[in-house]
Parts: sequence; structure tokens; C-alpha cells
Amino acid sequence: MGMLDRFADIVKANINDLLDKCEDPAKMIDQYLRDLTENLAEVKQETAGVMAEEARTKRIAEENDAEIARYDGLARKALEAGNEGDARTFLAKKQQLEAKGESLTATYEAARENASKMRQMHDKLVSDIETLNGRREAVKAKVAVARTQEKVNDFAATADRTAGAMSAFDRMEAKADDMLDRATAMNELNQQPVDDARALEEKYANAGSDAAVDDELAKLKAEMGL
Repeated sequence: MGMLDRFADIVKANINDLLDKCEDPAKMIDQYLRDLTENLAEVKQETAGVMAEEARTKRIAEENDAEIARYDGLARKALEAGNEGDARTFLAKKQQLEAKGESLTATYEAARENASKMRQMHDKLVSDIETLNGRREAVKAKVAVARTQEKVNDFAATADRTAGAMSAFDRMEAKADDMLDRATAMNELNQQPVDDARALEEKYANAGSDAAVDDELAKLKAEMGL
């Protein structure tokens, strides 16, 4: 697996871990940024290696080009000196180097492309980390507001339960009033009705008794000469 594919898997795994553990986003985003920073160190090291490979293949290709130019010059000098056989030998070597140069050039181009991709990935990762660092505080602020909202919701639920208790209390009070009213009414119903005739009878009966007492008192006073 290439470095680019491997790094993509690392980042994807980190994202999945973050989603799986998102019960505390504030802490997890800090952990995610730490992971990305560690990945950046690895990418930086790999990028440096790929860039070094690019530089090495470029240097080898340039050295081969320099050899081609040198043997071309030797062949010219040999012809100028009238040594056609030597010129043929130099040209044959030049052709060998040119064939080799095609392979070296292809290798260098591949290394250059890899180095370019790695550098782009490195630069993008650096930019992403900077962006996420800037967004981290916003995420933490959202988490803080969310937690405050949860507390507000809890208090609201408590207020709702209190309102429910008040309503229940009102119903119980109304029931108690009804019970008292019923008991009072029942007590009134259990009272004996007033018999007016009996009340008058007792009045006159008491009146007769008082008259007899008065007569007896008068008789006693007469006997005593009072």
C-alpha cells in the first residue's frame, strides 16, 4: 500500500474513532487534533524521503546527461584528429548512455510526481490542522452552550413537575372542601326537627309549678307573722 493510501486509512480510522466516542466532543476534538499532529510528523518524514529520492534521481539523470555530452565532445575531437575508429567508440558509448538516460528520465519523472503529491498532501494536512485549530474553540463553545441548555431543560422539567404538583394539590383541596361540605350537610340532616307544641307545653308546665311555689311561700310567711 502506498503512503497516500495508508495515510487516508489512518485519517479515516481517526474520524471513525472520533464519531464512536463523541460523548464528549470537546475532549475528542482535542484528541483528534493530537492524532493529526502525530500523523503530520509521519507525513513530513515520508515527504522528506520522497523529495530526497526525487533529488537523487534528478542528480543521476543530470550526471548521465553530462556523460552523454562529454562522449559527444570526445567523438568530435576524435574526428577532428582524423581518428574515425575512436569517434565510433565514443559514439557507441554515447548511445548506451542515451538509452540509459531514457530510463533515468522516466524514473526521475515518477519520483518528481510522487514528491509533488506528497508535498501537496503535506501542505493540505498543515492547512487542515490550522483550520481545525481555528474551529476548535467554536466547537467547545457549542458544547458549553449545549450543556447549559441541558441544565435549563432540567430546570424547566422541574418547573413543570412543580406545576403538576400544584394542580394535584388544588384537586386534593377541592376534594377536602367537598368532604367537609358533605359532612356538614349530613350533620344538619341528622338533627331532630323542633316540636313547637312541646316547647309551649314545657313553658306552661313550668309556669304552673312556679305558681304553686309562690302560694306555699305566702302561706309560710303568714304563719310566721311576716
